[in-house]
Amino acid sequence: MDGTATGTQGTPGTPLRVGLIGYGVAGSFFHAPLIAAARDLVLDTVVTANPERRRQVPAEHPGARTADDAEALFARADELDLIVVASPNRTHVPLARQALECGLPVVVDKPLAATAAEAEQLAELADARGLLLSPFQNRRWDADFLTIRKLLGDGTLGQVLRFESRFERWRPHPKGGWRESGDPAELGGLLYDLGSHLVDQALALFGPVASVYAQADVRRPGAETDDDTFVALTHANGVRSHLWMSATTAQLGPRFRVLGSDAGYVKYGLDPQEAALREGLRPGDGTIAWGVEPQTSWGRLGAGESPLTGGGEPVPSLPGDYPAYYSAIARALRTGGRPPVTAREAAAALRVLEAARVSANEGRVISFD
Repeated sequence: MDGTATGTQGTPGTPLRVGLIGYGVAGSFFHAPLIAAARDLVLDTVVTANPERRRQVPAEHPGARTADDAEALFARADELDLIVVASPNRTHVPLARQALECGLPVVVDKPLAATAAEAEQLAELADARGLLLSPFQNRRWDADFLTIRKLLGDGTLGQVLRFESRFERWRPHPKGGWRESGDPAELGGLLYDLGSHLVDQALALFGPVASVYAQADVRRPGAETDDDTFVALTHANGVRSHLWMSATTAQLGPRFRVLGSDAGYVKYGLDPQEAALREGLRPGDGTIAWGVEPQTSWGRLGAGESPLTGGGEPVPSLPGDYPAYYSAIARALRTGGRPPVTAREAAAALRVLEAARVSANEGRVISFD
């Protein structure tokens, strides 16, 4: 099994009640708005001890209540249908385990766990309880990623030879906080932060990995953990994925470059959904056409020329669709079906991330049997 629920959840005709743990960046900008946008979900309770965030919750989500800690939420387990864990990385495994032991399905922000073994243990617990367990991998619903999936499905590129993917930023000064902490328990650094997305996307497109090579550096003065990292994957099918994640990139490269035997696709710029959410825009509020990229941001398809000098033809980006994740979660809870992303898919990505860390530390290629 793979975290698929064996029974249905909730009362027919009423929305599924969601308890959200954490109201920092992940909870307030991503999970809460997307939960609120899902037709069959309602944000019931938000766990945060921060006084400012406690005032923020009812202002942004009228009707939602707050709790100081997760224990107060789990004490009302019979009143809830889903727990979402959007707290710091070090808390993901214990909170997900506690939710499952209370009989509640769980969505966990990435990374699901520190190791593949921990992710597998959570998956086994979810299977034993017949409960849904799903990691939040919203980047599978980026506009450009969906467009690449379509190009691959259409065979437009021919046989893919190399896949390049970047999350690059220019942040020459560390911001601090647990995401940049050097404490191993915090799971800070870009490999586990942005790398969780990049590796998940590569595996979703091209399947299992045969070998991993990585370079990880701490470049900025005062930085405690990796802020400039490169990972090279050789997939079992022969495709090579080159993945960059950096906070020290003064000139940004293409978000995607996919090179095939017939053509290549190059795309600059980020999917617009994160920026919209951070600006307070919400799916379905009619403010913007959600997830739609302007023509100036479309990628280009061609062969033998550079897109920067006008080579290739523009490819309209499919609309990005982060709301699809929670719609699929609600559907899986109602029907007992498979979640949109499974815990064992997260375990596969974590095996790659673990291998990348070893490779970077030891300066060698890690091969999978």
